[in-house]
Parts: sequence; C-alpha cells; structure tokens
Amino acid sequence: MTDVEAFRAEVRGWLDAHIPPDLRGAQLADADDPAVLERMRAWNRDLADAGYAAIAWPEEYGGRGASPHEQVVLAEELSRAEAPPGLNPIGISNIAPAIMTYGTSEQKERHLRRMLRADDIWCQGFSEPDAGSDLASLRASAVQDGDHFVVNGQKVWTTLGHLADWCELLVRTDPAAPKHKGISCLLVDMTLPGVEVRPLVTITGGREFNALFFDDVRVPADCLLGPLNDGWRVAITTLANERASVANLHLGLGKKVQRVLAAAQANGSASDPIVRQRLAGAVTDHRLLELLAGRAVESAAAGRPPGPEGSLAKLVWSVANQDLAETAGAVLGEEGNTGEWGRERVYVRALTIAGGTTEVNKNLLGERVLGLPRENLQP
Repeated sequence: MTDVEAFRAEVRGWLDAHIPPDLRGAQLADADDPAVLERMRAWNRDLADAGYAAIAWPEEYGGRGASPHEQVVLAEELSRAEAPPGLNPIGISNIAPAIMTYGTSEQKERHLRRMLRADDIWCQGFSEPDAGSDLASLRASAVQDGDHFVVNGQKVWTTLGHLADWCELLVRTDPAAPKHKGISCLLVDMTLPGVEVRPLVTITGGREFNALFFDDVRVPADCLLGPLNDGWRVAITTLANERASVANLHLGLGKKVQRVLAAAQANGSASDPIVRQRLAGAVTDHRLLELLAGRAVESAAAGRPPGPEGSLAKLVWSVANQDLAETAGAVLGEEGNTGEWGRERVYVRALTIAGGTTEVNKNLLGERVLGLPRENLQP
C-alpha cells in the first residue's frame, strides 16, 4: 500500500467514525442557525484535534505539511462522506497563508490556532462598491493616530461577514501615493465599536454576502499585517491562495452531474436526443474540470507557484455549473423550478462573478497564457 493509499484508508476510517449523523450533508448556509453553528464549530475542533482541519499548513501551526496529493485525498474523502464544511474556508485557504508570510510572531500565535479550530471565523474585506475587479481603486481609509489606525469606509460582497469574528481588511493609508502603493492590510476585530455588518439577502434568500461599514473604528497599530503602505503584496498573496484552491471544484460539480443523470434516467428524458446531448456536455465539462484540477495538483507537487491554472479552472467551473443548472431544467421541467434545482438555477448566476469575474479571468488567460497584449482601458 502506498503512502497516499494508507492516508486515504486512515482518513476514511476516521470520518466514518466521527462525523455527527445530523451534520452529514450540512451546508455552510446552515450555520446561520446559532445551534447549528455551535455544532459545526465543535466539528471543526474535532477535525483540528485529529489533524485534518488544514493538512497543508506547516506542522508548527497545527497542520501536517501534507503533499498536494494528500490534500486531494482528504478533499475526496470529505466529499464522499458528505462531511459538513469547515467554518473557516476563507481564513484557512486565503488569509492564513498571508499571516504566515507577513505576520509577526505575536499575530501568528494569536490567530492561527484559533482560526484552525474555528474559535474565530474570518472574512475578507477587499471589494468595495466602486472597487471590485479593479481592487486597487479601493477608498476605505485608515489614518494613524498614535498607537491606533482610525478606519472609515465600506466593503461589500463580504462572504461570511455576518458570522465573522475577524476581518482581513485592505485600506488606503497614503492617498497621495499611486493606487497600488498606498494600501495597507489590517487584521480587524469585528466586535470593535463602529463596525457594522449588514447582510445582503440574495435572490435565493441566503445571507452569505454582506456589506461592512467602518465609522471611526480604532484598530490597534499592532494589527497591521505586513509593512505600512505595502498591503498590495499581502493582497496578492491572499488572492493567489484563493485561486490556488480551485483544484477540488470538480468534486461538487461531479455530484450534481450524477444527480441530473439519475433524474434523466428515472423520468425517461434521457431518451430525448437533445437532452442526451446536453447531458453529454455536462459529463464532458466535469471531466475537463477534473483534468484541469489534476494539472494544478501536479504543478503544486512539482513545487511551482500557483499559475494560470486556477483562473482557467475557475472559468470552466462557473460556466459548467450554469450550463448544468439549465440542463437540470430541461430534464426536470417545471419540477426544476422548485427545491434544490430551483435554488441552484438562480444561485449559479453568481458563479461567474464570485472569486474572480469571468471577464477578469479571461483577461488573465489571454495575457499570461496566450501572450496577448494587455488591455488598454484608457480613453
């Protein structure tokens, strides 16, 4: 038995023995219920104590320093077992690497272990109403006043902001500098006076997106992450890890493809040649995404930094999910407008925006993979 096979057997046995039956199949949105939130927090602690909460992290921070192949195995087994999701997907995958890279020893000691156990939930305060894809145009400000920064401004589309205890916040600290040069990154306690969270209820009824408002919020100066006015480098580290986490996207898509195939076989619509063609397209899209994930994993295993594979996989994933939702409608008819697929058909509109818009990803691929000239947006 290879090391990876032995690890799979270990993980599978532990999950089968430890997942609370009432949490199997739970979604992150279920954590809006305070009772479920505490149950999921306890599950996170169990994962952390067993060493599975963030196996890619270095051992010194509570991880296992696991290989990319072991990370894939864990993701596959969590998906197979319908394990509840972690409460800190943004913190563990995106923010923790930035803290490990730029944080002081005190910041690492203060935050990483609590993040691992979901004692603290984290959100990412980057996008603003007029600074989304052009993130460096952000205007939320921080002015140093003695041993504090005074923060004012607004953020939007802040996933998990309504549950978060802490926020990785980008602010402008030098308005006279070029827009990429005057940004700093702060680690902000969401309970500080002047922080307001307003959930944005989406068309599905979900509350996972939020607007954040900062009104003269006094943030201790020792919460500065990285050098003053050099927060853009911290942001790039965070975003690079966000795009590097796409290698597991095919798992969720594959489950949905199988459910649509089963529905088509059950109601006889699979005999319709047009439906069959759409189903074949869905299977092909899933297989393509799986192959792209494999390429990203092998690149990581070879020690290469995250590249354009993340942008390509995210692009394929978002379009494939939207196409699959429409295929489910063709298979299920009016039934596809209610329940799981009714929600899915409206929810997937967000997938070409969240985590990097389709337009931005196409630009990245055009410039970095195809070698096309940079887009000139100047009049």
